[in-house]
Amino acid sequence: MVGTKTLFMNLGVTYRAAEVMLWPPFMAMTRRDWRGAENLGTHGEGIIVAPNHISFIDPLIMAHFLHDNGRPPRFMAKQSVFDVPLVGQIVRNTNQIAVSRDQDPHLALAEAVAAVRSGECLIVYPEGTITRDPDVWPMKGKTGALRIALETGAPLIPIAQWGANEIMPPYTKQMNVLPPKTMRVTAGPALAIDDLRGQEITRAVLEEGTERLMDAITGLLEQIRGEMAPADRLDWTAEQKRRAAQQTEEEN
Repeated sequence: MVGTKTLFMNLGVTYRAAEVMLWPPFMAMTRRDWRGAENLGTHGEGIIVAPNHISFIDPLIMAHFLHDNGRPPRFMAKQSVFDVPLVGQIVRNTNQIAVSRDQDPHLALAEAVAAVRSGECLIVYPEGTITRDPDVWPMKGKTGALRIALETGAPLIPIAQWGANEIMPPYTKQMNVLPPKTMRVTAGPALAIDDLRGQEITRAVLEEGTERLMDAITGLLEQIRGEMAPADRLDWTAEQKRRAAQQTEEEN
């Protein structure tokens, strides 16, 4: 039997088909340590959840966690995910939100804001991509999740996860399903950003709130892993620019 907390929700045929296909094997392949469900609110209450990103497969773990706790997920996902055969069809038919470099970013943002205002559980990966940190710690975040929270007034919930990277390590497609791995997911309390609400949404405000968000996610992950994160968080955008500048200098 699939998860009971969403059993009587009207979620559409494609969602239910994906549930039937994915829920049983994930129950068999994994062990689950779900924590912080009390911070997710109730179905019909708009929230933004912001998890760390550690594997190509972790969106399925995140969907499993939220589904089991009665919060059907709506993801903001890269356009490339929509182009994957079969997976892309499921993603499109379950009304996930595409984020494309070739499209005005305000269109995806407006759709995300509308989803939250209509009472949905929106998932935004603040790092924007799987972490490049060599020890799989969160990187510097992008400001989208914080912006949506400020525009909607909805709770912004930091989430840390660990375990999907043991099934499929970052930036690989190698599957390690045996023995079953424990998926550890912890949802923290809503981020304290009341002092930022009502202000003009400036770059400084967005960066301040996003830094708080990444601190909260990292703190939860420290608890899960039982160790301290590095003092300096990887800024992948800055690192890419540094590498590009170095390559240009070497070529010249």
